Amino acid sequence: MIESKIRLGILGVAGRMGREILTQAVEDCDFQIVAAVENEGSKLLGVDCGEIIGAGELGVKISEKVDESYGRPDVIIDFSSPESSLSNLEFCSRRVVPCVIGTTGLKDCTRQLEEFGKKIPILFSPNMSVGVNATYQLVEEVTKLVGSEADIEIIEAHHRDKLDAPSGTALRLGEIIADKLGRRLEDCAVYGRKGNIGRRPKETIGFETIRAGDIVGDHTVIFAMMGERIEISHKASSRAAFASGALRAASWLIGKDAGLYDMKDVLK
Repeated sequence: MIESKIRLGILGVAGRMGREILTQAVEDCDFQIVAAVENEGSKLLGVDCGEIIGAGELGVKISEKVDESYGRPDVIIDFSSPESSLSNLEFCSRRVVPCVIGTTGLKDCTRQLEEFGKKIPILFSPNMSVGVNATYQLVEEVTKLVGSEADIEIIEAHHRDKLDAPSGTALRLGEIIADKLGRRLEDCAVYGRKGNIGRRPKETIGFETIRAGDIVGDHTVIFAMMGERIEISHKASSRAAFASGALRAASWLIGKDAGLYDMKDVLK
């Protein structure tokens, strides 16, 4: 049990999510920043992390790795890259530091996450917004009610700089739907359509991706039946919801047994 402030390390601190998490953590009296990490070659290495959010000096310089000279982290939040996340987990497993991971593009790393989860508590979620996780539950319920009768499509939109597609959130929605229908997503997913595609197979789950401007994150699931349809949408207007969810997850993860958790566990 933490008797004082939670000592927090942030990986990918200069990214969109990293800056928002840093901003909220600085404003939250429950947290103390002890490590701020960016990739090798970043122009911000050596800069006090407070300066990148206009908070003045916090006494923690941005480094290439978790620097224990500022104090051992109680928990780390990681919104970096798949390569950096796996390297960070090596550090966390050696030092027994819980880790919250929101890095996108880790879909194919489940086995590695499970192995690290045998040593330390890890919370991995493609989206830590409370609203998105409520959307997961709504989609699950609607799938149970009408999924076998409906044509199902997932539409997602993000900013122009997002590197992966479809988004991790869209893929998670697809996994939830496929699981409830007794299917494997890799067998029934269709990613975009072009040309003479023929009649739509009933069992498919379609994905459409939009990348434009500064869209934070929109997701819509369509259940289309004859004469009616159900649409479930979540639209993020800022990254504040994702950051607050990540900090909530970090607080929750401290003291948990080794294992691989997600936001559903936090919201219970």
